[in-house]
Amino acid sequence: MSTTHASPAIEAAMAVQPQRPSKFRLALQSNRTSSLLLLLVLLAAWEGGVRFFNVPRFLIPPFSDVVVALWRGLAADLWAKDGLWFHTAITLVEILLGFFIGSAIGLALGVAISQMERVEAILQPYVAAFQSLPKVAVAPIIVMWLGFGISSKVAIVCMLTFFPVLVTSIAGFKAIDPDRIDLLRSLSATRWQIFRKAKFPSALPYIFAGLDMAAAFAVVGAIVGEFVGAQAGLGVLILQMDAQMDTGGSFSVFIVLSVIGIVLTSLLRVVQRRVLHWMPVETHRRTVNA
Repeated sequence: MSTTHASPAIEAAMAVQPQRPSKFRLALQSNRTSSLLLLLVLLAAWEGGVRFFNVPRFLIPPFSDVVVALWRGLAADLWAKDGLWFHTAITLVEILLGFFIGSAIGLALGVAISQMERVEAILQPYVAAFQSLPKVAVAPIIVMWLGFGISSKVAIVCMLTFFPVLVTSIAGFKAIDPDRIDLLRSLSATRWQIFRKAKFPSALPYIFAGLDMAAAFAVVGAIVGEFVGAQAGLGVLILQMDAQMDTGGSFSVFIVLSVIGIVLTSLLRVVQRRVLHWMPVETHRRTVNA
């Protein structure tokens, strides 16, 4: 009975063949797992640091106090004035209404400016002037005009979300390759066909970048408006907790606001991937990070 041995070349190739990483190692290499591990480390450092250095709770509460305050707010009745659900619903309505209205107006004006050079020349100084205005300083005037209801907060959010979408959309419509327009014109394409087939698809990455910034500004605008004057909302809840020196409760509201911002940006990324399915992922990242 004879035994066969692998040749030295085959044995050498098998020796250098890379081993498949384990499931645990693949999980550690994923971005989501790394982000979660970093979050756990930061929260543990927060809890341990506050307790080790005996930091007063009214300055920086331990994370356990924030968790208790968050649980207490979420366990309250849906329409309880001291709970999180009622105030979160009010702020979320302000954010969504202001975001959609402001972004729609900014995109519509960006399209009009890109299509008519004379309009751009006329409106450019006014756009620059209004963009340079500190929106936070204008917020008290808007509240004085529109009152303490939801309309004043929506107007403030519109102001903050309008300009990012307007500026990025104008930049996107200008970024198109002139050769593509010349090619379409040589094929007797109409102005609307040029816009629909070339200009608008080329501007979509810029528009989504503006929407991404507008989503973050929308959360800030709603809270600023509620700080100035409001009857309900997460901003009002923060002011009430600060007056009671309930720092843990204030931090729990910060967590809710962070979750709202993360959900909004995540939904925008999902829509962006579906709309811009023809664009490579790296191009997405470069446009958003620009």
